[in-house]
Amino acid sequence: MDYGHELRFGVFASPDASRAHATLELAQLADVLGLDLFTVQDHPYNAKHLDTSTLLTSVAARTNAIHVAANVANLPLRPPVGLAKQVATLDVLSGGRAELGLGTGAFWDAIVAAGGERRSPKEAVDALVEAIRIIRGVWGQHPDDPGARSVTVRGEHYSVTGMHAGPFPVHPVEIWLGAYRPRMLRVTARLADGWLPSMGYADPDALTGMNAVIDESADRAGRGPRAIRRMYNVFGQFGTGRGFLRGTADDWAEQLAELTLTEGMSTYVLGTDDPDVLRRYAVEVAPAVRDLVESERARRAGGGGPPAVPVVPDVPTARADAAPLTVRATPDDGTRLSASLPWREDDRPITAKPEHAAYSPAEAAVPQHLVDVHDHLRAELAQLRDIVGQVRRGALSTGAARSVLNTMAMRQNNWTLGAYCETYCRLVTGHHTLEDRSIFTHLRGAQPDLGPVIDRLEEEHHVIADVLEQVDDALVGLVGTDGYGQTGKGALEEIQRALDLLTDTLLSHLAYEERELLHPLARHGFG
Repeated sequence: MDYGHELRFGVFASPDASRAHATLELAQLADVLGLDLFTVQDHPYNAKHLDTSTLLTSVAARTNAIHVAANVANLPLRPPVGLAKQVATLDVLSGGRAELGLGTGAFWDAIVAAGGERRSPKEAVDALVEAIRIIRGVWGQHPDDPGARSVTVRGEHYSVTGMHAGPFPVHPVEIWLGAYRPRMLRVTARLADGWLPSMGYADPDALTGMNAVIDESADRAGRGPRAIRRMYNVFGQFGTGRGFLRGTADDWAEQLAELTLTEGMSTYVLGTDDPDVLRRYAVEVAPAVRDLVESERARRAGGGGPPAVPVVPDVPTARADAAPLTVRATPDDGTRLSASLPWREDDRPITAKPEHAAYSPAEAAVPQHLVDVHDHLRAELAQLRDIVGQVRRGALSTGAARSVLNTMAMRQNNWTLGAYCETYCRLVTGHHTLEDRSIFTHLRGAQPDLGPVIDRLEEEHHVIADVLEQVDDALVGLVGTDGYGQTGKGALEEIQRALDLLTDTLLSHLAYEERELLHPLARHGFG
């Protein structure tokens, strides 16, 4: 049965502490490739694993659009009040990109060794039901009293009495349950937003029976089967073999599309730490699955017709809906705040633009994602400039007032500004590093005449890195001051100078990159 849910695609990465930076880069790649979800497992007792909540916070800080979630949170070692506040806080800080995968727990010897409570299967499910009620209450999602300001749940495993609710998430955070046995499937139908099983524990041929249990229970609960998103942690290998997710990208697309149309699975989370596998999944598999499912859904809605044929990028059938590229490069109005720039703008290489090129919606989505990422960088830069302006105005207005209160306020402003600047610098650096290591390397091979443009873009990345260092040096000078007097004013002036130069170089660079790369990205994708 196809429940008609929107298709989503994500990655299930390892939180291995020995490859922390590679995991963060994988998350940034997933974000740039336009995937919907980044998840990691949660085993707090595993000495080789990073803390899941801290890792997801770091991922959210380095990405722009992708949602993050534990897959799944280990309830016996994550008390529900703390878990609810952690997820809500992450949702607030990420602008509404946090979700919650939740499980009853497993590996009980390890849980007990880490200070958790050993539970029987019945106790584990009972505790989960109580925890969901508490978490929903903390988020203001109580079904009988949405937005309620206090939470009272009296259970055998978890109890709260009159606890103040909050903070509330900024978007309706979903709870997804990893469930396999009948009772947990029924709990999923009654209380969860999504069902999140994994291959190996629930292989494709087992999904029909499990879905039937959820559907029946959802009907009894008055929710209906469509209220529960059907998700799936999948594992595979690209090649020429037989079996589920063992063949080519075309084979993967057909198999996942069939699962959507017959079993209703609509969110596929691929377990991998390999950037090359992730690229193929995002660029070759995901768009083809969407095309196949959309074609078949349209056929069914139209009352019949032949079944949809596989639709794969770069073949004639995939270009039936091709159209001219409507994505536009962000214009550069030529405004400059600095007396001079560290490069000439009139000697940038330029490539010929195709006059009659047409692209499918999936192809056009690639350059659009680049513009979206750049828009985020531009918006954050504007906010950073506003913060600097506020701090400078504050320093001037309190310069004559030497009270302890004013001194403390300015120091707090300086530290806040410093933290914001450092976060933004990391964001820009991460974006450029990802382009240099992945996207630009791919485009060089796919379109050799882009070589001079890629060379220039990489050179500008190095220049912008130097400007970011100037911003960082200015921050060091600011943090050691009180924020007023000649020393403080001089430090703020230096930050303003460095920020003006960053504004000039970064905005010019982003506009140039978009002018040159929109069509190549539509033709060749991200990698």
